Amino acid sequence: MAKELNEDTGFQVSIKTLIGIGAGMATLISMWFMLQADIAEAKELPTPADPEVTRMEFDMKDQMIRQTILTTQDDVKEIKKTLEKIEDKLYK
Repeated sequence: MAKELNEDTGFQVSIKTLIGIGAGMATLISMWFMLQADIAEAKELPTPADPEVTRMEFDMKDQMIRQTILTTQDDVKEIKKTLEKIEDKLYK
């Protein structure tokens, strides 16, 4: 038997529940306005300057990358030699 809701239907809500609902709504509304204020403030802040890369820094990074590539190349050669030894032992 389902109860029918109409204009004459009443329900009881305690004062504590109403206060809790009001406090929750007030919290959500204040959070919304604080978020909007933070967004507006962030829009007004100046954009950070592009970091300048000095020639020395560029050269050092370039040298590091080249050294890494050479080291990796040597590692690959060693792995190939080891693989050849393993294949020789397996198939001979």
